[in-house]
Amino acid sequence: MFRLAHLSDVHLGPLPDVSYRELVSKRMVGYVNWHRNRRRVLTEGVLGTIVADMQASQPDHLAVTGDLVNLALDAEIELARIWLEALGRPDDISVVPGNHDAYVPGAFDKTCRAWGPWMTGDGASPPADRNGFPYMRVRGQVALIGVSTARATAPFMASGFFREDQSHRLGGMLDHAAKRGLFRVVMLHHPPVRGAVPQHKRLFGIGLFQTAIHKHGAELVLHGHSHMPTLYWIGGRDGQVPVVGAAAGGQAPGDSKPAAQYNLLDIDGEAGAWAIRLTRRGLTGPAMPPSDIVSVNLTPGSLVPERAG
Repeated sequence: MFRLAHLSDVHLGPLPDVSYRELVSKRMVGYVNWHRNRRRVLTEGVLGTIVADMQASQPDHLAVTGDLVNLALDAEIELARIWLEALGRPDDISVVPGNHDAYVPGAFDKTCRAWGPWMTGDGASPPADRNGFPYMRVRGQVALIGVSTARATAPFMASGFFREDQSHRLGGMLDHAAKRGLFRVVMLHHPPVRGAVPQHKRLFGIGLFQTAIHKHGAELVLHGHSHMPTLYWIGGRDGQVPVVGAAAGGQAPGDSKPAAQYNLLDIDGEAGAWAIRLTRRGLTGPAMPPSDIVSVNLTPGSLVPERAG
């Protein structure tokens, strides 16, 4: 059995000191939002509790689906690199960037250079820019394929983008992994289903992504962005593919969004006969330690889809 942990949207804080020059951009909006809202509900102590519980579950690998930072300040990107180093070896952690990691023009390339060891395919060079995605790593019987939907956007927008060039490369990787009989996990930040988030946060290219999955197949899709522990299904080459979202990893209890959680996915079997169980663990109250919130069998045909893309 292979145990894959899934963590997302940790939004590491607190914010470092920010100069006026750094705020002459979309960052001004994010800075105000942080101090009015996110500072209160996204806390370092909560994230530490979640990470400790997750590590005690002894996963074989960890997928982190974006938004490690808030405003993509240079100091934040470096802080996230240090946090990743403390979290584990690059070989054991696979990261994809989120919209906050590419908050302003130029930030995405800095993110790639700083976090490259955690976003590099087997035998490949660390990505210098968005052309390094998707990447593929193989761990045991599992192929982890990291897609980037991150791009700088206008103020009050948090859209993602999935274009034809990534779609073609993703299809090739999915086919290659299928020929090897591997369980294929696709990781991206924005949910690749319609209606999962408000229009200003949606993914452009949902149709392209779903077409790639339908044509080439996959066993599992992981995403973040919505801060919600969701389960959707989209059509794959051999049947329905589960699309699993996660609550924000640093979310304190008591807000409108669910308190911090992470996902554990237990994968067993072989090509054509995979078994998948999803367990969500997280906080249920201010003084409560993390516990199992729900456990669901995701093996194809085991349950009625909650929603199809």
